[in-house]
Amino acid sequence: MIEFNKAPHVGGEEKYLEEAIASGKLCGDGPFTRKCTQWMKENFDSRGLLLTTSCSHALEMSAFLADIQPGDEVIMPSYTFVSTANAFVLRGARIVFVDIRPDTMNIDEKLIEQAVTEKTKAIVPVHYAGVACEMDTIMELAAKYNLKVVEDAAQGVNSFYKGKALGTIGDFGCYSFHETKNYTMGEGGAILFHDETLLERAEILREKGTNRSKFFRGQVDKYTWMDYGSSYLPSDLNAAYLYAQLQEVDRINDKRMQIWNLYHEGLEDLEVAGLITRPVIPDYAVHNAHMYYLKVGNLEERTHLISFLKEKQVMSVFHYIPLHNAPAGKRFGRFCGEDVYTTRESERLLRLPMFYNLSLEDVEYVIDMVHAFFGK
Repeated sequence: MIEFNKAPHVGGEEKYLEEAIASGKLCGDGPFTRKCTQWMKENFDSRGLLLTTSCSHALEMSAFLADIQPGDEVIMPSYTFVSTANAFVLRGARIVFVDIRPDTMNIDEKLIEQAVTEKTKAIVPVHYAGVACEMDTIMELAAKYNLKVVEDAAQGVNSFYKGKALGTIGDFGCYSFHETKNYTMGEGGAILFHDETLLERAEILREKGTNRSKFFRGQVDKYTWMDYGSSYLPSDLNAAYLYAQLQEVDRINDKRMQIWNLYHEGLEDLEVAGLITRPVIPDYAVHNAHMYYLKVGNLEERTHLISFLKEKQVMSVFHYIPLHNAPAGKRFGRFCGEDVYTTRESERLLRLPMFYNLSLEDVEYVIDMVHAFFGK
């Protein structure tokens, strides 16, 4: 069976894990946490960055630091993971869903302005598949209406918009290092922000509401409860695993791009024949080959294709169920305008196996089996 996903393994993880164990510093903010933080600051040009236990927690921290209050409205696409909405619902906000673009599956930037009301506090663009949203338009709207921008870049680590790393363009950015992502620490994430004056508040929030981080740096002689907080600090063991992968970013990225390009070229004839639609990468975006998806005619055809591939020992999956159709989505939010593409395109989309250690021979086999389904 060709699995849909396997966590990447580059060979240096064991060495760094042994070093972390030998250091005796297994909890957060140890040597490897600092190394990962510094690496990302330098390579993604971010002034403020903290590792977190997940992207979900990075989003929750962003909602808190953006001062989201009960009754505020937050604009985002419905085609996203539940954590994107949950982070703001937990603060008492109402979610305003906007339709997506069918080419990138990202929020349609042209529809955001009509969703803005006097209650709107933030826009949350989600960079689907590591392909950038049209951020210039979004940032212009945010400036016009004095809104915060929280980038959900869970899938966008090492992707870029006009030369800027995703997650570093808005007021806040959120990364995921879950085992399904390009670079992993098993479970983990990061929050990025421009305003360095937020660093102390973010550290307190991440350290259970205490100034423990300042204590470990020797800036205070004891630490105490300062503000609201929770436990958002990952183990240094997790960071050690991630650091081995950050050291091999180019190697991982090159292999994933090789797989992505092989899929893209191998399925071109099916698109030309009008049988599928392939992903679109706008000129402004440099993507990270986070996933390869194709879109078929409708939900029924997708169901049949998934079943056919499984019979041929290939695991493929669909992706998000639009949030506005879910019970919680109806309870905590509303859809602005017409759902032209969100539901329709989500029902057509199918993800093919994509992971660093996937062999090119297996990719060729998957391509052949997709062709076989269509009788080509």
